[in-house]
Amino acid sequence: MNGVSARRLLAIVKKESLQIVRDPSTLIVAFVLPVALLFLFAFAVSLDVRRVPLGVVLECDSEAAQAMAASFAGSRYFRVTPARDRREVAAQVVAGRLRGYVVIPQDFDRRLRSSDAALVQVVTDGGQPMLANFVANYARAAATATLSERRDGAGAGGIVLQPRFWFNPELESRRALVPGAIAIVMTMIGVLLTALVVAREWERGTMEGLLSTPVTLIELLVGKLLPYFALGMLATAITATLAVTLFGVPMRGSALTLFVAAAVFMFPALSQGVLISVVARNQFTASQVAMISAFLPTFLLSGFLFEIAAMPAPLRFISYFVPARYFIAILQTVFLVGDVWSLILPQLAAIFALGALLFLAARSRLKKNLER
Repeated sequence: MNGVSARRLLAIVKKESLQIVRDPSTLIVAFVLPVALLFLFAFAVSLDVRRVPLGVVLECDSEAAQAMAASFAGSRYFRVTPARDRREVAAQVVAGRLRGYVVIPQDFDRRLRSSDAALVQVVTDGGQPMLANFVANYARAAATATLSERRDGAGAGGIVLQPRFWFNPELESRRALVPGAIAIVMTMIGVLLTALVVAREWERGTMEGLLSTPVTLIELLVGKLLPYFALGMLATAITATLAVTLFGVPMRGSALTLFVAAAVFMFPALSQGVLISVVARNQFTASQVAMISAFLPTFLLSGFLFEIAAMPAPLRFISYFVPARYFIAILQTVFLVGDVWSLILPQLAAIFALGALLFLAARSRLKKNLER
């Protein structure tokens, strides 16, 4: 009785699968709404920025070069990481800790005072197109201001920028937003659908009927979660295919890495949905709790739309407990960079740890309810 029975588990999975097929609203949320979200985020979203993490490589010690560097350090739009060698900051751009870097070369002052162009190079992370454009435009404005202040000694060449955009050379916003939208879709399927369907069983009294059978808690939880896990993976396949074929988002990593990450992310999403349903026990309350505790944090605090570094410290702290923060970082890495496992594995570990906590909380809460 206490062991896991494959027969009982399959019966729960079959029951839940039939419930999904019979409920049109579940299929709409799983397959119609994701497509609508992809179109929305591919064409309709634009953002402002603050406190962009930026590296400033100062290879020249002249007064003009230092003034140029100071214009970045004193700006409210940037959080500057100073460096003397571009290799110090290049790795941080790849890791996502910096959104780009500006190089003020060794011969900056000589070129500024001669007829040659004083070359200032701007390297940005094209995975965030708006930020990349912003950094390049700000660098152009700072260079122009530096030239204007020293025009009496400058030659005719002036300052020329040489921008380079990593990972997304075309700076198409959809290449950053569409992968992140997959996390929104999976959150809706994993948390919202699970919370509503299980809460519906509490309302109708069928959950008590299930609990009175020989089915164990583990069998009940796993049996409830598996159909929605399959639904989430199917939705991932559909949205990823649309992202690549319809919206032209490159996928430089492998499909296997994408599905491994999606499978791990479904663990905390489904566990949170069950936990909400156990606490709420009715669909209206469950939907409100799911919206506040899952959908809004995923939308606002995951780095999907807003730069986490620009958020107040309390919100940055809360974002560490949002599984989508780590999943979106993985999605952007897989789609725009490739299978960089040194970046992906720590994110997967964080997602799994949050999932384990939520699953244990759901199991503990359900057990307490049964003991009342």
